[in-house]
Amino acid sequence: MVNKYCPICKEENECMTGAGEHGNCWCDAEKFPNEIFELVPAESKRKHCVCKKCLNTYKEEQKI
Repeated sequence: MVNKYCPICKEENECMTGAGEHGNCWCDAEKFPNEIFELVPAESKRKHCVCKKCLNTYKEEQKI
């Protein structure tokens, strides 16, 4: 089961991976810069999904 909280802001990440008929999530269509994962604590890597708000904030701050 996917953790439902963002490891960066601790808010709900709205991850839909594995849910529904196709198991798709909003993040399937997103490009995640590798550097954003440096903000994720080691114990959360590959276990907790980053939320859209944190992704967008990071992209704005980095001018991506």
